[in-house]
Amino acid sequence: MKYVILIHSNPEPWGHPTSLYTAEGRALSKEHHEQGDRSFEAMLEEISASGELVTAEALADPASSTVHRWTPDGPLVTDGPFAETKEQLAGFFLIDCATRQRAEELAAQFAGPGSHVELRPAMWAGGDDQ
Repeated sequence: MKYVILIHSNPEPWGHPTSLYTAEGRALSKEHHEQGDRSFEAMLEEISASGELVTAEALADPASSTVHRWTPDGPLVTDGPFAETKEQLAGFFLIDCATRQRAEELAAQFAGPGSHVELRPAMWAGGDDQ
């Protein structure tokens, strides 16, 4: 079954990896970041080799987004992020795991300093979750 790991963060200024830009991440040592990078890269290699990693994308600064809304008078387009919150969607990973437990194990490795992740099953036409 496919799952999306949504990375939420509030880096100021916006940048990737977000752990280098959050207040919590900036407070950590260079060595801590280097060890975290090595662990994360090893996990990505593992799930790439196993076929569990389907795709991943980082997202640009929320300030560069536009919001398109439906109104009875026609479409309405506004600048800026959809939600008026500090945390924004920073990126996502699409994984394909045999079990929810495995997806939870992987998702737990994506949270970084100043960010949190959300694991959500992906829905596909005719899939198990229909």
